[in-house]
Amino acid sequence: MKGSPSSNLRQPLEKELYEKIVRFRRDLHQHPELSWHEGRTAGKIAAALDDLGISYEAGIAGNGIVATLPGRDASRGAIALRADIDALPIHEETGLPFASRNDGVMHACGHDGHTSILLGAASLLVAGHELPAPVKLVFQPAEETGAGASAVIETGVVDDVALIFGGHIDRHYPLGTIIVTDGAVNASSDSFSISISGKGGHGGRPHETVDAVVVGSLLIIALQTIVSREVNPAHPSVVSVGTFRSGTASNVIADHAELTGTIRAQDPEVRLHLHRSIQRISAAVAQLHGALIETSISEGTPPLINPPAMAALAREAAFEVVGQDGVRAMVVANMGAEDFAYYLERIPGAYVRFGTVVEGHEVWPAHSSRFDFDERTLGFGAAYYAALARIAGRHLVGMPPNDVECRMPPDRETRKGPE
Repeated sequence: MKGSPSSNLRQPLEKELYEKIVRFRRDLHQHPELSWHEGRTAGKIAAALDDLGISYEAGIAGNGIVATLPGRDASRGAIALRADIDALPIHEETGLPFASRNDGVMHACGHDGHTSILLGAASLLVAGHELPAPVKLVFQPAEETGAGASAVIETGVVDDVALIFGGHIDRHYPLGTIIVTDGAVNASSDSFSISISGKGGHGGRPHETVDAVVVGSLLIIALQTIVSREVNPAHPSVVSVGTFRSGTASNVIADHAELTGTIRAQDPEVRLHLHRSIQRISAAVAQLHGALIETSISEGTPPLINPPAMAALAREAAFEVVGQDGVRAMVVANMGAEDFAYYLERIPGAYVRFGTVVEGHEVWPAHSSRFDFDERTLGFGAAYYAALARIAGRHLVGMPPNDVECRMPPDRETRKGPE
């Protein structure tokens, strides 16, 4: 891993503000709350906004809060900056002095940091010059369920948002870097369930049966050929079987089996192809072995894709904060899901990563009981959002009205399937 540029390690925030958001982050970390139960967290955010004199709406999609900063020109809509606020059902094992006090609940994905970053940005924006366009600060609940963003959208609070931006602390990149990528940033996340009905019987007389275990095993192997043989290797994708349940005894041939798994893709066309292939292969295996197979696919979050024009705005703001050497693109495909993708299906915007790795320090993965991040990341994130609010605002008020009214991201290159 390349080290972080030394020039970027200088904290971009004044000492008093930096220490304030660190304290806020540690308080949230000590009192994590699960998705849809973020009541105390929302109360702390509201109190911080009150201290800054920022107006807000509470109770959005449960425990969400949306604050608004006025701008010089509101005719073309607002700029939105989003942070997620929920925690995970994990028992913390970091040994931090501010470790979780809520047994079995932990901020193991950095959402305490994301919330603190956005409040830091709010402080900078309040203290700065008049904004070109209004700025909405979206503190979103329930990202970990994949349903929080949709719930916020359904309330209508982002109907007047013209551009939206977000970001995530990332353990793959050095402290003092901001990762801005054109195109795919996160994968879609769908699930499948396959029910196999065969014909049970005595383990010593297999010829009288349709063995659900054998059918399920062959189906698992066949499903693995979708990605390896049907999808262009340039398009990252995953089909993984997570559970296989069948059988009651060692000498009984099972008459039923159930498979469940996950489907990930970074391209919408590939995503659709994976769905169709799972259905096709299941039907073919059923016919081949005389079994009845029922396949159900549940769509989750879509892929998160940055339109290049929006990534360019994010990159400009990142340059301002960390310099050209501190701005990078993703080097490996991220197959994790992020419900910010629902916003980008409706509103142009971009999603970035905030590097947090310091050479020589052990790094634990997100959703791990030992996850933590370098708190200096908070300053870089806050300064980035503040710069982005101004840059995106200037861009927005300078856009022709017809361009602003087109709320969908620019069309991406059309692909003819996974080749």
